[in-house]
Amino acid sequence: MTKTDIARRVYNHTWKVDPIVRSLLDTDFYKLLMLQMIWGLYRKVDVTFSLINRATSVRLADEIDEAMLREQLDHARTLRFSKKELIWLAGNTFYGRKQIFEPEFVAWLEDFRLPEYELSKRDGQYELEFHGPWAYTSMWEIPALAIINELRSRAAMRSLGPFALDVLYARAKAKLWAKTERLRLLPDLKISDFGTRRRHSFLWQRWCVEALKEGIGDAFTGTSNVKLAMDSDLEALGTNAHELPMVYAALTNTDAELRQSPYRVLQDWQRYYGGNLLIVLPDAFGTAAFLRDAPNWVADWTGFRPDSAPPIEGGERILEWWRSKGVDPRTKILIFSDGLDVDAIEEAHRHFSGKVRMAFGWGTNLTNDFEGCAPVPTDRLNAISLVCKVTRANGRPAVKLSDNPAKATGDAGEIARYLRLFGNEERVKQLVKV
Repeated sequence: MTKTDIARRVYNHTWKVDPIVRSLLDTDFYKLLMLQMIWGLYRKVDVTFSLINRATSVRLADEIDEAMLREQLDHARTLRFSKKELIWLAGNTFYGRKQIFEPEFVAWLEDFRLPEYELSKRDGQYELEFHGPWAYTSMWEIPALAIINELRSRAAMRSLGPFALDVLYARAKAKLWAKTERLRLLPDLKISDFGTRRRHSFLWQRWCVEALKEGIGDAFTGTSNVKLAMDSDLEALGTNAHELPMVYAALTNTDAELRQSPYRVLQDWQRYYGGNLLIVLPDAFGTAAFLRDAPNWVADWTGFRPDSAPPIEGGERILEWWRSKGVDPRTKILIFSDGLDVDAIEEAHRHFSGKVRMAFGWGTNLTNDFEGCAPVPTDRLNAISLVCKVTRANGRPAVKLSDNPAKATGDAGEIARYLRLFGNEERVKQLVKV
């Protein structure tokens, strides 16, 4: 692959529109896996996704020009899957399985386009929402976040000249390389790129992926970014996300149905996928509640992704649950992915070595760590916690409780109702940085 001089490219671009998202494959792999199931089972459900800026002190509407944001969102709506991309999706092997995507689903993707959006401002923040059939609105999450994060990066760098930009990227590259040198020392490490949503830019994510390929070799197992996987001949990695249990829960009619909704997600998932794609995401309504009521067959799944609990505490809780079901944790896998950086990866790797198989999904701190790199001190290049979450399904409010109350989303009254049903055990509030 031809190396790009990122600093010179950032400084020199003079196009009317410099597209941030240039392909519908520039998304996370779990989006396509979930989309196939949504398309197959729930395509008529209407779902709303909404932008949520957890870093409320950062006034996005003051940092990002509205016309530029609309221009990028409008450009994303012009994109279609290319014939080459669809052939790759249809014919490639994913997780050891050929034709993981059904021919009818791939045919449906030929005419796919992102639906309309609603954008307004309030109190220095953008209110950005996507309404419509779930099989369409789901695909807005990743490009919308990538667009806003890169526009914020561009705005922060607009005043920098070519040499200042060169220094900025040189420092960021050195910072990442120092991390790879530490990771290289961890035996049997398995780590992948999960950094699409809150990346500094597409070009920077691509550089980070190439650096990991060279820097840690076989320990780098792939990327969640489907376009980068295709272009770089890497494994596309990912399973499922919180939107599934959130929508399933919102559609229930009774308390009993609501309590069972996380397990209905898993039942539907295993109709489509198996093997290493059978990874449980347990924390949508609290991991303690999930494990307390989980049917025995959940223990047969390949592993868990403890997303919002501290890695060691959350992982140990799952190991204890496996043992209570007569399962040897050494036959299972834990995938850690929440706000990781090298310190947390090293700590979890040391703690769980020999107890369970491990993998790490390295996100924002891989693809958007520019703290301390700018020649002129600024915090506008620091990553923020920006998400795009389901807020309604068929007109009903959607809720996420999380193991970290700081990550809870939804109407306050509905959150209280969910807490009464699922409980508040072992939920610990922690600062959410990214």
